[in-house]
Amino acid sequence: MARMFGDRRSLRRVLATGAGLLFGLLLTLLGPASPASAHAALVGSDPGNGTVVPDAPNRVTLSFSESVQLLAGKIQVLAPDGSRADQGDPQAAGNSITIPLRAGGARGTYLVSFRVISADSHPVAGSITFSVGAPSATPSEGAVAEDVDPVVRTLIPIGKYLGYAGLVLLVGPVLVLALLWPHRLSRTGPARLVWTGLGLIAFSTLLSMWLQAPYATGAGVFGASLGDLQEVLGSTFGAVMLVRLGVIAAAAFLLRPLLRGEGGESKADLALLGVLGVAALATWPLTGHPTASPVAGVSVVVDAVHLSAMAVWLGGLVMLVAFLLPRADERELGAILPIWSRWAFTAVGALILAGVIQALIEVSSFSGLFKSTYGQLILVKAGLAALAIGVAALSRRMVLSRSTPGGPGRLRKAVLVELAITAVILGVTSALVQIPPPRTAEAAQTGTTSTTVTQTVKDSTMSLQVDVFPATVGNNSIHLYAYTLDNKPLPVVEWTATAALASANIEPIEIPLLRITDFHAIGDIALPQAGDWKLTFTIRTSDIDRSTLSTTVKVN
Repeated sequence: MARMFGDRRSLRRVLATGAGLLFGLLLTLLGPASPASAHAALVGSDPGNGTVVPDAPNRVTLSFSESVQLLAGKIQVLAPDGSRADQGDPQAAGNSITIPLRAGGARGTYLVSFRVISADSHPVAGSITFSVGAPSATPSEGAVAEDVDPVVRTLIPIGKYLGYAGLVLLVGPVLVLALLWPHRLSRTGPARLVWTGLGLIAFSTLLSMWLQAPYATGAGVFGASLGDLQEVLGSTFGAVMLVRLGVIAAAAFLLRPLLRGEGGESKADLALLGVLGVAALATWPLTGHPTASPVAGVSVVVDAVHLSAMAVWLGGLVMLVAFLLPRADERELGAILPIWSRWAFTAVGALILAGVIQALIEVSSFSGLFKSTYGQLILVKAGLAALAIGVAALSRRMVLSRSTPGGPGRLRKAVLVELAITAVILGVTSALVQIPPPRTAEAAQTGTTSTTVTQTVKDSTMSLQVDVFPATVGNNSIHLYAYTLDNKPLPVVEWTATAALASANIEPIEIPLLRITDFHAIGDIALPQAGDWKLTFTIRTSDIDRSTLSTTVKVN
């Protein structure tokens, strides 16, 4: 009796320690609340962000690093006076969105604000500006909000954690009951564990569906409308969640004979349960990072293997520590533990292999492990996993040397330590799915970095806009736009231009120019060296009117 109470006290201490570590980790990862980072990136637009175009375009095109889905009423273009410049519905095609604009737009700066859903079910929000003729004050009133409600942001990983915990309490215990459970032992306790797992998965799924609406729209927990919820149900995310609920309902029906121990379950039923298990496990990667991976098919399969290995290993540990080690006799343990040890060894091997492959795909570079939050959490997870695997190796050694005095008691304590560590690992995993991987951040940085230099120079009679691309050593394109001082197109009779680099004693080089319209000319020039190049332009607007303007462009 004293030993039993001692084991219970040990169980409470270890679980309390694990819960404390997990709670501290969640506080660190979730707070203070801040806007959520998108898992897709805007990599380009037409017109480009911050550019000045001579005429008002008839559409705006946004390009993302992965496919996106539209949210009703969450894309708009504001004209310089703050009115809506877009007309009709935006169109999404793969990773691009086209926004039609009203004809004859006014001159000045336009604001394009957007909020869409990326392939991995996360909202992508942001804005760009472009100007027609010349920049003006940027309109902002009525722009689409970019933030995520802090309560919603906190609840989402908690819901995912409950789902992972449900998998652990479902998959591992069902396998043990079906293949390793002694006939003489009652199944009441394990059955409660399995029903709890099913309940946690169902609750996590319903919570995820509820939270997806305010997460997508930026509303509060109870701020989403019925239409927003309907939009979630009609999305890919909603379809996958409904499939998961359907699979859980079917599994609950098929599990009843196994959990009652009536012997009514057939091999066909167990095979069907296995198929349903695979289908359920696949729903997790289908709503996360793997769907947006450069090799989506590989990532989905690898992530499903990762989850199943985790569920088998941890679920089996729960069955060992809660039921088999306290209740089974030496003869039964002698038959069960070697088989379980092989299962655990295989599951851990699959877990490591799948985790390494997925990390290589998502991190994409060695520096990403250390310079990104996602990579740092991967390192934390790897360290905790190594610690848990070390304890598992000790447990395996105990199993293989069954003659050790007090073996079951020591083995149970080792398993409790494994469970405490892996509880924290599940918390890290729940946080990881909310953090953009380095490959997404790199795409955003690459896509949003423009090497076009745009400058405007004026004199008392005219304004000249100068665009130089890519402003690097080698071939460069130059666009020139002439305007009056009140931003109207100014017809030009003759254009001439030169480029000089005084610091390298490079004398003025003539830039051949081609007239495109009355007020627009283009030219190409090879710039042989980096530095601050002086560009000089002579613009003749009539037989007697002539202006000479200069600007300096930094060439890298």
